[in-house]
Amino acid sequence: MIQIDALPAFNDNYIWLLQEARSKRCAVVDPGDAAPVMAWLEAHPDWTLSDILITHHHFDHVGGVEQLKTVTGARVAGPAAEKIPARDVDLKDNDAIELLGLRFEVMAVPGHTLGHIAYYHAEQNLLFCGDTLFAGGCGRLFEGTPQQMHQSLSRLAALPGATQVYCTHEYTLSNLRFAHAVEPHNPDVSARLAEVARWRDEGRISLPSNIELELATNPFLRVDEPSVVAATNGRDDRQSSEPSAVFASLRAWKDKF
Repeated sequence: MIQIDALPAFNDNYIWLLQEARSKRCAVVDPGDAAPVMAWLEAHPDWTLSDILITHHHFDHVGGVEQLKTVTGARVAGPAAEKIPARDVDLKDNDAIELLGLRFEVMAVPGHTLGHIAYYHAEQNLLFCGDTLFAGGCGRLFEGTPQQMHQSLSRLAALPGATQVYCTHEYTLSNLRFAHAVEPHNPDVSARLAEVARWRDEGRISLPSNIELELATNPFLRVDEPSVVAATNGRDDRQSSEPSAVFASLRAWKDKF
């Protein structure tokens, strides 16, 4: 089994560190800052950074790539449709990449950016989804359309419920406050909000999440639910239960929340 730890970066980013103990090899996902990764490697001198996985081109996800590549020689893999520094492997939808003895499937999930990809390992139910799906929320639409993001989230939501969701920001508490505003009578949302608030007070990380929990508490995956449809109707002078329209209304609401 692979051990996965979070290396905090900036104010609220997580760089995911995957470790394979037998080979003493490790990989990182979205190292926006090289410093946390270098500090870990210096504290573990018998380990080798073999791979760097990138989900999209934003600086807080790629800012440390070139330094890490220069120092360690790690292989850099990322979306073919985006400009990724020091990239060795171009990845597109339905490709696969092997690292640390694991085979990850590549899923195109446009919306946050047009070329955004996610990495999914079926046997261990691992999903590294960058800024597409967040715990309790989803990424802003910097480049894509609401329809694209809704389709991307629907694709991730169709993964097995036990799938562990490793997103890259500690946004869970603010996302759940919004979810509670959308569905104030959803007991799962209320319970999760209280739990995450307690965790954050204790300085605990709120990730990973899982798909089953997201389906119960994340409004952006619940656009077919009557309670979510009712909460969005009338907010933007539209009365529509069409899922992508409900999603668009939710995202516009969250942007100003």
